[in-house]
Formats: sequence, structure tokens, C-alpha cells
Amino acid sequence: MKAVITIIGADKIGIVHKVTGLMEKFNLNIIDISQTVMDKYFTMVMLIDLSKSKEDFDQIVEAFDKLGKEIGMDIKIQHQDIFDAMHQI
Repeated sequence: MKAVITIIGADKIGIVHKVTGLMEKFNLNIIDISQTVMDKYFTMVMLIDLSKSKEDFDQIVEAFDKLGKEIGMDIKIQHQDIFDAMHQI
């Protein structure tokens, strides 16, 4: 199973470290990644593989929501098929 993680917010030190640390905890693998800083805003989109995670998807979503609040970022995780359906023209 694959999912898309989006991270948006004011740029600060440690964002990538904290997000990838949580990914390691849940055994999530990055398949593709795009990251940029526009003016003072950090944006990142990652396609990840969930197949080796032993945690329930809802627990993963909840953990990323909590992390987003802790670091002041908007972090969303969605199944790839839902993300693709929402972004089709």
C-alpha cells in the first residue's frame, strides 16, 4: 500500500529530521520526494510505502497529526488512490 504525505508551514530547523524519524518508527519507506522552500514557507510531498508497517493506518495518521501540531506544520497523510482521485482534472 502507498500513501502521500504533504507537509506545509513556516520553514524551521529540524522538520525533515522529525518527520523521517516518525517514518522510521512506523517502518515507512520513501519512494519519491519533492521539497522546496518558497520565501519562508517549507513544502514537502512524499510518496511512501506502507507495506512493511505493522501499525494501523489510522494510528499513523494520528501520529502525523500530533507531530504537525507539535512542530507547527500542516501534515496530511492520505492513501495514494484517494490522493490521485482528488487531484485528477
